[in-house]
Amino acid sequence: MRSVTNRARTGGARKIVRMTTLTVRDLNRATLARQMLLARERHAVPAAVERLGGLQAQLARPPFVALWVRLDGFTRDALLDAVRARAVVRATMMRATLHLVSADDFARLRPALQPMLTAAMRGVLRDRFMAENLGAVTAAARPLLAAEPRTFEVLRAELSRAFPEIDERALGYAVRMHLPLVQVPNDRSAWGWETGPAFALADDWLGTPVPSEPAPDAMRALVRRYLGAFGPATPADAGAWCGLRGLKATFDAMRDELAMFRDARGRELFDLPEAPRPGEDVDAPPRLLPEFDTLVLAHDDRSRVIADAHRARVVSKNLQVAATFLVDGVVAGTWKAARVRGEAVLTATPFASVSARVRRALEPEGDALLRFVEPDAKGYAVRFAAA
Repeated sequence: MRSVTNRARTGGARKIVRMTTLTVRDLNRATLARQMLLARERHAVPAAVERLGGLQAQLARPPFVALWVRLDGFTRDALLDAVRARAVVRATMMRATLHLVSADDFARLRPALQPMLTAAMRGVLRDRFMAENLGAVTAAARPLLAAEPRTFEVLRAELSRAFPEIDERALGYAVRMHLPLVQVPNDRSAWGWETGPAFALADDWLGTPVPSEPAPDAMRALVRRYLGAFGPATPADAGAWCGLRGLKATFDAMRDELAMFRDARGRELFDLPEAPRPGEDVDAPPRLLPEFDTLVLAHDDRSRVIADAHRARVVSKNLQVAATFLVDGVVAGTWKAARVRGEAVLTATPFASVSARVRRALEPEGDALLRFVEPDAKGYAVRFAAA
């Protein structure tokens, strides 16, 4: 970490601005601190979900693992209770993907994400859905969902009767991207949601209307939520996290309220002044992250947490994201858990050989994780595959 001098032009005059240069390792430790991966912390679940910038939730189980890794004393019921209390919701949010977010963040940030959701619909559907149909389709879907929560299989079939000329899946996707919806939890599932869950109107589920237009400060709130979870970072990093384009204008408008840094390549970084930046000398314990963990997805430049050479081994071409493990704060391999003749087995596959010391540190973490996700297994084992 070192200071550099930058000359900026302000109001026609040249002003000398001193910025600290942060190393990749500085950025790694700052992000791990925000993500509660330097030490487990104690927070109520809704506050933790906000602190983490939401949890990607393509599958039902990974958010539970993500919180277990980060929260001291976390139990499965702690998240389920927050969902049942409607303080946390599962909904389409950042990058047009399913996330767990607090109800407050959903109501405040969902309207700001609408341009990205519209662009996602156009990119996927192309000529299968015409923009002039959108108002009529969402108007038809709203009373159906207000009557009772519906799965998209049921909703698509009902909409197809009203719009037989439009592709059935296009109808469903258009509704998913343009009506604020939440997935209804199901107590029959150990992880809160079954495959093919029902959706409800967010207005009804939360008991308050979700604004159709973002509040004047919504974009600033989105930037602050991102930096609090993943900063220091660039506008491009924030865009990779949420899927929105053109965030630089918002960052520029917030310069007076943000801290400024540079990275080793000279790029300007923004951060919350009060956010933790513990420095590169802080120890980072081994950690096991679930599938789709946002830590490995939340930056355009991900070198602070994963080497570029390893990214293809974590994120596949069809956008599946493997469960990973961290060594010294950096992704060092992937892992899977499976039942083998009644025994729960976690198999870690490192990118390169790992030392006996690292194995000794990962083994109790892996054993504890298996006991969390497979409490009724006959036994538990942590194994290492060849690099």
